Parts: sequence; structure tokens; C-alpha cells
Amino acid sequence: MTLSVKNAIESRTSINRFQAGRPLDDDAIASLVSLATKAPSAYNMQNWRFIAARSEDAKARLKAAAYGQQKIADASAAFVVCGTLAAHKQLAAALKPSVQARILDQAIADGWVARASTAHESNATLQRDEALRSASLAAMTLMLAAEGMGLGSCPMSGFDAAQVAREFNLSATELPVMIVAVGYPETDNWPQKPRKPLVDVLAIA
Repeated sequence: MTLSVKNAIESRTSINRFQAGRPLDDDAIASLVSLATKAPSAYNMQNWRFIAARSEDAKARLKAAAYGQQKIADASAAFVVCGTLAAHKQLAAALKPSVQARILDQAIADGWVARASTAHESNATLQRDEALRSASLAAMTLMLAAEGMGLGSCPMSGFDAAQVAREFNLSATELPVMIVAVGYPETDNWPQKPRKPLVDVLAIA
């Protein structure tokens, strides 16, 4: 990592044209996903999963599910970021390393599991909302990680979720939330587009 967080945010732009034929190796993909999993999630549920489409076959299948968008084929890898439904059922296991590291007391972990189970068990809307929130936070973290590694990225919501689920054998509890294309940008991409003035989006109470 050579960029500061501020520089990464200010320099990041959505890449539409990647240099084709430059795949990422296993270590680079693992590093990107490892950093993406540092994103926050409710109760530290970590209710996400990542599929890295790197092979020509996988990218072709993903491209077809994304209405033929060429950037998937040209990117070094295209990550399907999934949110996990019914994540409260695996919360105790997800929290166990924090208890073992003495970050959380067992009583606190047990309390979180109880509260999450009560809130989520019969609430499909909440489960979906949490899956969307967690996957979106992870996707943004992945994009900043890519920027820090000298790569470009593009978040993509234009895809047929049911087709993605079929092509990549997602389980009934895995919701494909976003595709993040990652790779080496061509030189003719747009710069970061201007944002609205703060006066239009910020209220300090």
C-alpha cells in the first residue's frame, strides 16, 4: 500500500475501460478480499462471501449475466460480492475468534447472539437489509484496497441476480449484491466526476 486513505478516496474513479489480458495472481486476489473483510458489519456478523471471476470462462458467464458489459471481460478479475441471509445462525462461530483473543468476553458474545437471533430470526426484511449493508461496505473497502494496490475498480449493480446465482451455484442464503471489476485501467478513462457541494448534502445539528 502506497497511497494514504485520503489520497485513495480522492483518486478513486469508476473505471470503464481496463487493459485486457492482465490477470491478477492468487496472492493479489487474496489480499484484496482479506482487506475487504476488514469492513464493519452488525454484531461483526461478517455476512458476506466473495467470488473472484478470473478465468475466461467465469468472466464470460458473469458478463452474460451482466447484460454483456465488456469491462467484466477486460478486467483482471470481477468480484461478485454476496451478502449472507440468516447470518445470525453463524454469529456464535463468527465471534469465537474475538472471544479467544480476549477482545470480547464470552458473556458479551452470548448477549450479541441472543439479541441478533431475536431480531433476525423471523424478520426476512432485516436479514436482507443487513446483507445489503454488509456487502456494500465490503465492496467499497475492496475498491479502496484496489486503489491502494495501484489498481482500478468499478462497482456494478447492472446484472441479473438470479442468473448470477445460477451460474455460480450460490446458496439460497447468498444474495449477489454487487459486482466489482478490478484491474489495470486504460489511459482514456474519465477522471473522478465532481460531487455536489457540501451545502447541498451536509447538515450539522
